[in-house]
Amino acid sequence: MRAVVLREHGGLDQLRLEPDFPTPTAGEGDVVLRVRASSLNYHDVFTRRGMPGIKIPLPVIIGLDVVGEIAEIGPGVTGWNIGDRVLVDPINRVEGGLMGETVNGGLAEYCRARAHQLIRIPENVSFEQAAALPVAYGTALRMMTTIGKVSAGEKVLILGASGGVGVCCVQLAKLAGAYVIAAAGSQEKADRLLELGADEIILYRDEDFLKVVHERHGKPQRRRHDKSGGVDVVVNFTGGDTWVKSLRALRLGGRLLTCGATAGFAPTEDIRFIWTFELQILGSNGWEPKDIGELFDLIGSGKLKALVDKTYPLDQAAEALRVIEDREVIGKVVVTP
Repeated sequence: MRAVVLREHGGLDQLRLEPDFPTPTAGEGDVVLRVRASSLNYHDVFTRRGMPGIKIPLPVIIGLDVVGEIAEIGPGVTGWNIGDRVLVDPINRVEGGLMGETVNGGLAEYCRARAHQLIRIPENVSFEQAAALPVAYGTALRMMTTIGKVSAGEKVLILGASGGVGVCCVQLAKLAGAYVIAAAGSQEKADRLLELGADEIILYRDEDFLKVVHERHGKPQRRRHDKSGGVDVVVNFTGGDTWVKSLRALRLGGRLLTCGATAGFAPTEDIRFIWTFELQILGSNGWEPKDIGELFDLIGSGKLKALVDKTYPLDQAAEALRVIEDREVIGKVVVTP
């Protein structure tokens, strides 16, 4: 089968299309999918580069998010039929492991998965929509609802709002009835985020987002019970030099939600703001299978949009990963083998 294979960590040139990579077969408890779509995430960039402290078996086919049709069913698998439309939960919650990292992922014509990882795709959800959901939208849903409990009337500042996680955060905050301030890197991205429901835009390349928040919404007050100034929630999965500024943007008792650190996991810290303003730092890690079901309901009902910005064929998978790495995307990037 054709597959995009990573044999050594490094740059984009390490992702190579191989025409005769061995086609997987279904063992006990396995299914093999005919891959119809695989969406890429910034995690795939880290996998390609190599992550300190995490040993990845090479060669590997990257691509955490995988959807397709069942092409082969292994011994011991019940409840599934050839041709069923399915999504693979990227996390193996029984034996451990992650698609596209510890086992081969979606950038190939076929993919083997454990049957217990399968989630049926509703008929009113396309392969491309389904592929956009698990890592980005699942992470956003858990962070914004289960952990963050974003609610009506709150002011929510979302950094990295134009990426896969960010566009879902914008929509979920609006569904909750919040006032959404979205940080974008260009006017084009800003316009798309306004279409998705953002109430206000900060162009972070042209202006300091902290200064803008203080100018538009006031500086947070340190007087107990005075919650004027600042915002109620900051969503920050970039880390790096945005971290302390995010703390300073929060009102007394505000919440900082984080699920990643694409710009650096060891930022400068200033814990004075945490105790002085009684801030809550809430981490959120991944998603649960039930979150995918909830996302299917939201997508199918039209309440949530799975925003697929670009679609690439398998032989352009390296370019698909490049636009994510260079932040040239609004929403999700999908590869269709």
